[in-house]
Amino acid sequence: MGVRLMVVDDHRLLAEALASALKLRGHRVLAAAAPAAGAAELVITRAPEVCLLGTATPAEPGMFDPVVRIKRERPQVAVVVLGPVPSPRGIAAAFAAGASGYVRHDERIEGVERAIMKARAGEVAVAPALLQGAFSELLNPAAQPDDEGQRLLQMLTPREVEVLVRVADGEDTRLIAAGMGIAPSTARTHVQRVLMKLGVGSRLEAAALAARTGLLDRAGPVHLHSPPSLPSLLEPDF
Repeated sequence: MGVRLMVVDDHRLLAEALASALKLRGHRVLAAAAPAAGAAELVITRAPEVCLLGTATPAEPGMFDPVVRIKRERPQVAVVVLGPVPSPRGIAAAFAAGASGYVRHDERIEGVERAIMKARAGEVAVAPALLQGAFSELLNPAAQPDDEGQRLLQMLTPREVEVLVRVADGEDTRLIAAGMGIAPSTARTHVQRVLMKLGVGSRLEAAALAARTGLLDRAGPVHLHSPPSLPSLLEPDF
């Protein structure tokens, strides 16, 4: 017996293609709608047995708010999330919101149909391989990418790091040049390159960014730990 369902996805072509495939398999598709932001109102109004809800960002805060509302106002509707390979957080967020299942976007139509049938029967609809991958990531987390301070630090040469530390310590171009044994014009060029690489427009912004991201703490013994001097930070950058 076919299932009364709705397909809701931000990608209209994907929603319509999936709806057409499910119709051919004997299911009654009430609507294929986009965007997903309007899913709750549509589902509450039409009251299908199952709603397939597409998302490209399962771990994004608030992504499953429509699921929460649907389950609150139409608790009999089973929601199956269609999404990318999720992080454990993404799967957890979907089920915490009240979803009955999670299916990858690239799943074969047979897999999607199995999830629909299980969800309608009140069962959890998620592929064992998907859960295994999520639990594996939880038990053996991949190395996290470097944080922002480390990323910025890697953009700078050792000499530019020293220049940034001296800028943050309040040194003007003359003091930077004297401390590094270089010409003032060379020091000024280094400062300009640091500002450009960090994507900021002034010495003050560079110092604030370096402090906020922990870049100064990672700079090592170059850091002189002297208190910043506001006038020198406001020195023209060119």
